[in-house]
Amino acid sequence: MNTLETVIKERRSALKFLPEVKISTEELDEMFNLVKYAPSCFNLQHTHYIVINEPELLDKAYEASYKQYKVKSASAAILVLGDTQAHKEAGRLYEGMMHLGILSKQEYDQMVADTIEFYEQRGDSFLHDEAIRNASLSAMQFMLIAQDKGWNTCPMIGFDSDQMMELLQVPDRYVPAMLIAIGKEDQSKLRTRGYRKPVREFVSYNHI
Repeated sequence: MNTLETVIKERRSALKFLPEVKISTEELDEMFNLVKYAPSCFNLQHTHYIVINEPELLDKAYEASYKQYKVKSASAAILVLGDTQAHKEAGRLYEGMMHLGILSKQEYDQMVADTIEFYEQRGDSFLHDEAIRNASLSAMQFMLIAQDKGWNTCPMIGFDSDQMMELLQVPDRYVPAMLIAIGKEDQSKLRTRGYRKPVREFVSYNHI
């Protein structure tokens, strides 16, 4: 059984995958059932994933990704989206706590109102950044879970966002955080892992 340390150290961005390897909906759903426990601000769960695994659609995603072979050879490509309007779902997301008696009706109403106000008073740029921030937290958890399950991944920003959003008919409320290619890595020509900074080069205590 993998330890968390092993999973973290062995996860790396796969540059190419073994073609023709399939990943099932059941395997992906098993991962996403763990991904849902990723942290999100106010528990708004901003992230939405679109799994691209139909061959014809994957070919179009390959074109939208500047013909990067990792997408062509992947078992699936997954577009990770952040919802800029997630705060508007606060009422639906919190009502379970009211029904369970964790919150009174008054506490529930106040919590929903406070959450919506927190987001709406901060403007569009905050909503955009918050969507990306929360989607990125979720995406990292997905990649670690995939590694633990024996799959390899590569997070990507090298794609035409407008083309991808149009291809997948994504509503305007969502912003793309990244694309994740997933499959079984072709390890025939593995590159040495890149340089990692010593802790004291990227960690400061109390001041920079």
